[in-house]
Amino acid sequence: MRTYPLEEKVRIEKVIHACALCYVGMADENGIPYVLPMNFGYEDEIIYLHSAQEGHSISILENNPNVCITFCTHPELMWQDEDMACSYRMRADSVICNGKVNFEEEFDEKVKALDIIMRHYSDRSFSYSNPSVKNVKIWKVAVEEISAREFGVPSKNIFQYKDRTIF
Repeated sequence: MRTYPLEEKVRIEKVIHACALCYVGMADENGIPYVLPMNFGYEDEIIYLHSAQEGHSISILENNPNVCITFCTHPELMWQDEDMACSYRMRADSVICNGKVNFEEEFDEKVKALDIIMRHYSDRSFSYSNPSVKNVKIWKVAVEEISAREFGVPSKNIFQYKDRTIF
């Protein structure tokens, strides 16, 4: 099985939009990693996230705003020879983004960010109460670096013939 880089922006964004969750990795002051699965929105190379106003992740990010955010499409188990364990692999696409978290405090910008997040999950329009907007922490991450891979791609030299694999 092969791994190939995804370089076209359209394909990379297609992977991001196909995901229901992203995983946000950060490191505390002792270098201890902390990773959270989170809902998100994505628009114009900015990832939008939301959380409570306080908590472990907020404490970490106030000291070190650097994050690594990963996306992975639904994995599928693939194999080239059903009887050979080493030919098994997961087939999926992934994107890894690096950036810094900036917390959005402006009310109208928070609403805009919440709309972007909700558009990722629904075509409906939503309204938000003043307390809900004031009490949510909005994270904005401008993507500084991005890499993407398509992995578990069967070799082009493999041919299937009546339940047998021929190299």
